[in-house]
Amino acid sequence: MSDVRTVSDTKRAFYAAHTRPINSIYRRVVEELMVETHLLSVNVDFRYDPIYALGVVTTFDRFMQGYRPDQDKPSIFNSLCQAVGGNPQTYRHEAETLQSEAAQLSVEEVLAKLNDPSSESTSALIGKLRDIAANASFKYSRLFAIGLYTLLEQTDAEALKDEKQLNQVLEPLCQALKLSFDKVQKDLELYRGNLEKMVQAQAVMEDILQADRKKKEDRAKAKDAIATPPSPPSETPT
Repeated sequence: MSDVRTVSDTKRAFYAAHTRPINSIYRRVVEELMVETHLLSVNVDFRYDPIYALGVVTTFDRFMQGYRPDQDKPSIFNSLCQAVGGNPQTYRHEAETLQSEAAQLSVEEVLAKLNDPSSESTSALIGKLRDIAANASFKYSRLFAIGLYTLLEQTDAEALKDEKQLNQVLEPLCQALKLSFDKVQKDLELYRGNLEKMVQAQAVMEDILQADRKKKEDRAKAKDAIATPPSPPSETPT
């Protein structure tokens, strides 16, 4: 009998850890991320790395922005990580460390060091990227691409807003890492497009909630007006 966890096992573990209901427009985000991380965790070629962790953290934080109640988000994230055998504190810590380090580098520096493996570097990020480039059996994932993109944002966020400039940076980086540029580009296009749709959905939901609050306030005022008897007319002296 196989002891490999199934998607159902992971979902059961998640919902046993996080018992509160999940806000409707975010449920699909949570379950898709859960399935994606599950399928990677049971893949024999997959190896956890900090850039993947950054991709998980970034995906969760950006797609769950505006979630209510806000205090439920840590429990949802922790339960997601633990359901696939991950450590949420490790994910967060390594994601923050990588971003801090990337902010001190330029894309040109990163590419120069990757293209010259003999050059010295004390950077843990460069070391990790070199390991990936040297690993012929590296298991690429969409979440890794998102982590890589998040690192590039730390080096020059403004440049990445332009599609042409992004590709000018992304293509040589993919070549240095021995990754398919077309695959990474498509995954990031999908990620950016879905993120934009989510932001729009969140704005619509906020408008609906505000309209609902306004209706409740108006009904409450109407009830108060009915419940409060009018003041008797004051007598005027003759």
